[in-house]
Amino acid sequence: MSLRESPPSLRRKLYLLLVALLLLIALALAWGSTPMRDWLDVDRVVGSLQRFGQAFGPVAAVCGFALALTLAVPLMFLTLVALVAYGPLAGFGCAIAGAMLGAAASYGIGRFLGRDVVQRLGGERINRLSQRLASRGLLAVVVVRMLPVAPFAVVNMVAGASHIRLRDLLLGTLIGISPGTLAMTLFAEQIAAALKNPTLLTFAWAGLTGLLIAVGLWALQRWLRTYDPP
Repeated sequence: MSLRESPPSLRRKLYLLLVALLLLIALALAWGSTPMRDWLDVDRVVGSLQRFGQAFGPVAAVCGFALALTLAVPLMFLTLVALVAYGPLAGFGCAIAGAMLGAAASYGIGRFLGRDVVQRLGGERINRLSQRLASRGLLAVVVVRMLPVAPFAVVNMVAGASHIRLRDLLLGTLIGISPGTLAMTLFAEQIAAALKNPTLLTFAWAGLTGLLIAVGLWALQRWLRTYDPP
């Protein structure tokens, strides 16, 4: 079915999905490269999260974490803030629970807006690729989570629009982010200090991270080619 032949409701969902994805990508870029990044001052956000948790309880803090994720605030930044605000144990729990809730929320938006669009307008090849990814959805999600190749909310929304199941997304998210979250738990104070006072070592770590992401992208591309023969 072509776009012109599709029902108006389907076209509206397609346009809304594209707008939502573009908005999330724009927000992700804005948090890191526009004056909006000043809003993500570690001390300021830590204080706000502490006051929020004290006023409304831990469940509300997790919901606030999840809401920020759906607005494309970086997961690593939010995890660091939760660890500094609540300490290692409670911060780890808040980060994991908030990430799971945020993943489910973004996935739900993607499923509502994009599942019919992919199935009816994506064509045979797109649907076949989507189904192949779904058959190995858990592994695909784990790889993407361990290598942050796209904003967290964008990955969730695309997964919702594909054939990947929510169960695989949540379990893959839990497996994929746990090692990094645990590492941040162990070095939260050092990471926060490096963000406040960047040094040459900070930039070296950033370069190494970029290199690891590039290698991961290459490995992921090879893996996808293995399971997507002509």
